[in-house]
Amino acid sequence: MMTAARHDVEYRRYDLPMETPPPRIVTLVLVDGDGKVLGALPPFEADTPWWQDIAPVVRAVRALHGLRVTVLRLLDTERASAHGGAVTYLAQVDPGAPRPRLVPWDGALPDDPKRHPYAHIGGPQADVAWATTVLQSQGDALSGEPEQIRTWNLSSLWRLPTTAGHAWLKVVPAFFAHEGAMLAALADAPVPHLLGHDGGRVLLAEIAGDDRYDAGLAERLEMVDLLVGLQRDWFGRTDELLSLGLPDWRAPALMVAIAALIERRQDAIESDDHALLTHFLAGLPKRFAAIASCGIADAFIHGDAHPGNFRGDGRSLVLLDWGDCGVGHPLLDQPAFLTRIPADDVARTQAHWSAAWRRWVPEAEPERAARLLAPIAAARQALIYQRFLDGIEAAEQPYHRADVPDWLHRCAEALRNERADPALP
Repeated sequence: MMTAARHDVEYRRYDLPMETPPPRIVTLVLVDGDGKVLGALPPFEADTPWWQDIAPVVRAVRALHGLRVTVLRLLDTERASAHGGAVTYLAQVDPGAPRPRLVPWDGALPDDPKRHPYAHIGGPQADVAWATTVLQSQGDALSGEPEQIRTWNLSSLWRLPTTAGHAWLKVVPAFFAHEGAMLAALADAPVPHLLGHDGGRVLLAEIAGDDRYDAGLAERLEMVDLLVGLQRDWFGRTDELLSLGLPDWRAPALMVAIAALIERRQDAIESDDHALLTHFLAGLPKRFAAIASCGIADAFIHGDAHPGNFRGDGRSLVLLDWGDCGVGHPLLDQPAFLTRIPADDVARTQAHWSAAWRRWVPEAEPERAARLLAPIAAARQALIYQRFLDGIEAAEQPYHRADVPDWLHRCAEALRNERADPALP
């Protein structure tokens, strides 16, 4: 499912210039199983700049020092926002591991009430133990050493070699903990095969193929058909979705949440955007009424349905990463997809998307709904990133610090872009 190479393209957006981060220079502060600080390893360069990409860090420590470590969490970063630069992590050494020569480290390790369980000493080991028990209950077992792939404020990911192939252990914070329940509800759909789930833990079977960031146009249109078909199956089932723990992104909840966020973050809003956003808030009831008149009912939103979150082998496609899913208008998924494809293919993809919806709802106006939803989709992204910031510990804030004002600005830009459209309110 997740590969280390995925990080190299994970942040690609075709509507924005791509910044190449500087190299990541890693310092690991080591603790033992009792939490005693042992010191720090000398800094070294990781193979990739992405802060949450932990597999290269673990491999480098093994190669340089013969030391097995589990990275627990981010401690400090040189740069104010992700990625690259000097980065310090806390890592737990395996019991009985040899002790290389360490640099004294006298920094503080304060508790944080928002720290995720997998970022605590012993947390990842408890997660792997749970996964091992699930495998054993199904007649499977570990056949090698678990490999830590990533850890950050949104997930901990491990690849587990088993007697039946690889399995993937994913552990997420409470605000994503509905992923397991959603995957269970979608058990017969083209989604990851769920081996087990418990709260924020999910254990998933290996999926053939690779992540389809570089899919061609024809395959991307298949992705649109897959998503639209899944969403149509959940029309009229919003109560069922909410009972699974999915967040509510329907019109009443969104109007309240967007207004509260803009008031809360008004100091971060650019002056040229403020009047636009104030006018946007006043017009939200009328806008949502117009969206409803376009004929597409609420269902689930995947939340991050771009080509890289599909995996395929040329014969089938599977839609990954359901932690961002929620309840709301299905076309809120369109912007994330369109910004991750070449600009020359956007119009063709939009037309195909609309045709897909008309096959299910012939009287629908998906094009108009999508235009009306564009600024709402950007505001919803700002809400999501604020939820991350509110739910993660202080040291992890640099991952998302710039995202809320950025998405509020994109909301204002979407409002500017629609001024010339006479069909919109």
